[in-house]
Amino acid sequence: MALPDTRTKILDAAEHLFAEHGYRGTSVRAITDLAGANVAAVGYHFGSKAELLATVARRVIEPITAAQRAGLDELLARTPDPPVADLVEAFAGPLFDAMPAGHEGGARTSRLIVTILSDPAEEARSWTGPDVDTVGERYLAAFAHALPGLAPQELGFRMRGILAVTAMDRVEIYNRPSPASATATATATATATAGEEARRWAITFLTAAMSAPPAPARR
Repeated sequence: MALPDTRTKILDAAEHLFAEHGYRGTSVRAITDLAGANVAAVGYHFGSKAELLATVARRVIEPITAAQRAGLDELLARTPDPPVADLVEAFAGPLFDAMPAGHEGGARTSRLIVTILSDPAEEARSWTGPDVDTVGERYLAAFAHALPGLAPQELGFRMRGILAVTAMDRVEIYNRPSPASATATATATATATAGEEARRWAITFLTAAMSAPPAPARR
């Protein structure tokens, strides 16, 4: 099997460090040290630290976006009025698939998504491309059709909540301590089972949250 090239090593190192420390907490030197590369390699391959973050984010998010798009296309091919539960499953399901319970890579993806959602750095919010934006807008329109009483701002807030709940759940399951007497196989089985249970709970919870009445207006 071919060894990863320098660009891939930098992407892998950056994904790990951005997920753990955020954009501002991660230096270019820390990334290249972990990757075993020269500091100048970031500029050569990516142009800047900001573009490196954008490339890392797209590498993680674009497969999720593609699966979300396919799920929505399938729903709309069946009916022009998909119910909220099906929309939540189509939107959240690929997030669970990309972040398998108990898997280190899944936990890292979860932490990276949390970082993207919460990092105050402007660079953490300016990486999206037209494809990601288009899928988000399509889901926003589908949810708005299914939930006509919600204002766009509140609907957008609830959709961000789907991302946050899913990502935090995967991190929590990965970090959950295992019994000292448990074998590796038993631990993996228990973790996978817990992950599937949490997926069902999350879909049920998120469907109820998305379907809740609008928040009362401030007086």
